[in-house]
Amino acid sequence: MTAPGIRTGGETDDLDVEEALALVKKAHGRDDHAHAPTGREVPATAPAASPKTDAHHRATPWPEARAIAERAGRGLRPHSTGADAPVGRNGHTDRSDAPAEPRSPASVPLDAALGLVLAAPLAALTDLPSFDTSAMDGWAVAGPGPWALRDEGVLAGHAGPARLADGEAVRIATGARIPPDTTAVLRSEHGITDDKGRLHPTREVGHGQDIRPRGQECRSGDQLLPTGTLITPAVLGLAAAAGYDTLTVVPRPRVDVLILGDELLTEGLPHDGLIRDALGPMLPPWLRALGAEVSSVRRLGDDAKALHRAITGSKADLIVTTGGTAAGPVDHVHPTLRRIGAELLVNGVKVRPGHPMLLARLKEHQHLVGLPGNPLAAVSGLLTLAEPLLRALAGRPSLERYALPLKDGAHGHPHDTRLIPVTLRGDRAVPLHYNGPAMLRGVAAADALAVVPPGGADPGQETEILDLPWATAGIGTCFT
Repeated sequence: MTAPGIRTGGETDDLDVEEALALVKKAHGRDDHAHAPTGREVPATAPAASPKTDAHHRATPWPEARAIAERAGRGLRPHSTGADAPVGRNGHTDRSDAPAEPRSPASVPLDAALGLVLAAPLAALTDLPSFDTSAMDGWAVAGPGPWALRDEGVLAGHAGPARLADGEAVRIATGARIPPDTTAVLRSEHGITDDKGRLHPTREVGHGQDIRPRGQECRSGDQLLPTGTLITPAVLGLAAAAGYDTLTVVPRPRVDVLILGDELLTEGLPHDGLIRDALGPMLPPWLRALGAEVSSVRRLGDDAKALHRAITGSKADLIVTTGGTAAGPVDHVHPTLRRIGAELLVNGVKVRPGHPMLLARLKEHQHLVGLPGNPLAAVSGLLTLAEPLLRALAGRPSLERYALPLKDGAHGHPHDTRLIPVTLRGDRAVPLHYNGPAMLRGVAAADALAVVPPGGADPGQETEILDLPWATAGIGTCFT
């Protein structure tokens, strides 16, 4: 096995060698771009572009790659209709916007629905409240005071309290059923009793005061929440109050993770050219944080036959592979996809790190995301392709984009978008060091990734921010 940087498409640094040399020359006042063509500006008499340069030219711009992934998850074909449009199994460009058949909804108990999305509107199965109830501890009173007190009280959970006669009052608890002919509820702190046991108000009592009338919140059949609502703890409480034991939801997308590479160790220290596998421990909880159900994690090494069997035998909605997305002697992802007639939707992305990532449609409801093998490059691929695809498969709406100014300037790639780890401090994003393709030290301390445009960003310049799951939810909730 070659070194990890070479194995995943030569991404040993954020710049190609050619681009790095160009920047050095420019820094010393020698911008050869003005006088000599680069691999991206080939004159008629120049040699043909290298495979690497040609592959980069065909790569998908970063924003478009995310849009394609989300549309794929919603069963829609990419918008692209030009030369870069994906080519289907029949060799023709598929330009249809017709959605595929939706994924089948599932009925789950309330305690299994948190974090899922409603696949059907939530309609009230009963009036809320289903009977007139007391909003306060105090006395149910009938007519004007003072009132004669009954000996018994009315408690929550007890049915059929006796009717009140005019001039009567009875002790009542919050949530208890209001006796018929009750005028109002007098709060405990607003009443006193005299030596004859009669109740007197200490302030004016309005008709209907502190009574929750039947149907105040909703009537049976009212739509409480629409299809597509994210199920939060509050939604679970509302559903229970409205009479539900189960909810109809969009099921979690199932994901199989395939770890590729003979050089990977699962324990101990690196030795003899072998390195620890960082993606095996990292990807499953991250995918769960993105709303997926991880069905299996398999380590296949660099075995083309095992990869073929694993892909063709998978029943998951999404297969995620790590490494093997370039064109080296043991990079088997592309040959396997060609062998099974997969449709490449994204074949390389103009982003650093992570440009050799890919997205393929295997079947009508099955996709594969190929991540580079370098750890931070894999994170880039996860947030570029897997996150929008999984969000769409789970029925969640598109994220609202937002930007923050950078506290410090950020080095950029000459031609590609760059994703860098940042911490969020007030209204500023602070770029972190250790952000090379093979490094996780920066992202382990990060709250988000900043989307740095080609050419870089100056201090104070606003850049789009991609939140990391643990920055917007507690660790205990986002990884369940």
